[in-house]
Amino acid sequence: MITSTTNTIEGREIVEYLGIVTGEAILGTNIFRDLFAGIRDIVGGRSGAYEKALREARGIALRDMQDEAARLGANAVIGIDLDYENISAGGKSSMLMVSASGTAVVFR
Repeated sequence: MITSTTNTIEGREIVEYLGIVTGEAILGTNIFRDLFAGIRDIVGGRSGAYEKALREARGIALRDMQDEAARLGANAVIGIDLDYENISAGGKSSMLMVSASGTAVVFR
């Protein structure tokens, strides 16, 4: 399946728009604290463990979005937007949400 942040796919004609598709991944920050406690690769303000966890969450959200598009019969998702949000409930432990959304389409 082709995925793109653009609204068109060069050289392809979109013949059907199937609607908005989404995927989400939510991670508890306790995961991050646990990872951070054992981290030795923090250099220059970067944390390899945080980056790995975010990369994994982004991959999950994108796969979920693609799976939803495939169920609709799409062969591409265009206009993809990725969002990262910090969610907290009443000031308690917060969670990180990564969401992906786009438009499922059929092209030829």
